[in-house]
Amino acid sequence: MTGSAPQAPPCGRGQGAQWIAVYSYPGSPALWAGSFTYGGKLTESRARTRAVDFASIKDGETAMEVAVGTGLAFYEIVKRNPRGRNIGIDISPGMLGKAKRRLKTLSQTNYSLALGDAFDLHEPTESVDVLVNNYMSDLIPYGDMGKILVEFKRVLKKEGRLVLVDMTRGKTAASRVYELIYRVRPAALGGCRGVELSDRLKRLGFAVEARKYHQQMPFPSEVILARKKA
Repeated sequence: MTGSAPQAPPCGRGQGAQWIAVYSYPGSPALWAGSFTYGGKLTESRARTRAVDFASIKDGETAMEVAVGTGLAFYEIVKRNPRGRNIGIDISPGMLGKAKRRLKTLSQTNYSLALGDAFDLHEPTESVDVLVNNYMSDLIPYGDMGKILVEFKRVLKKEGRLVLVDMTRGKTAASRVYELIYRVRPAALGGCRGVELSDRLKRLGFAVEARKYHQQMPFPSEVILARKKA
């Protein structure tokens, strides 16, 4: 990532980083969890589906999602890994409550959902086969992104897969309207802005195997598959 941009203000999206103020919006976390579930299905569902496909989870692996939100992707991860270990964390109790209710509809019990912090993952070094992270880096200050990616790299096994999904810079006039809104009033987007992480991942020693652009109503997302080099 080159250049600079204003740091995202605290927001209530409930993703996994310490600086985010979970209660910065009026109303209960559960109320906002519901609104993000609805909005996520309208604007992010295709990118999330691509992310789960990119993860290529093999039953029996250790899979981790950082910033599970309301559990939209984690639900699919657990379904694909019934004999493996599935770990989900989020910093927001409201989001976790929603995710737990969603996962109760599955018969599998081989998963954990807990409060957690992307800067300090409580997992051993080189213990995770695949790590998925949806719509968090687009909230994180640029200066902190590297710290989080280094922590992701630490817990991944050699040749482990990292799947990142984030709001990105739009390719069409309609999708670029989000950039204009962010420049004028960042809070209107909850502090989210478009990012492009491929180059940063390469500098940190990841092999970027694929990047796909998705545009949905007309929200722009990037989905990246990267692998920790042996």
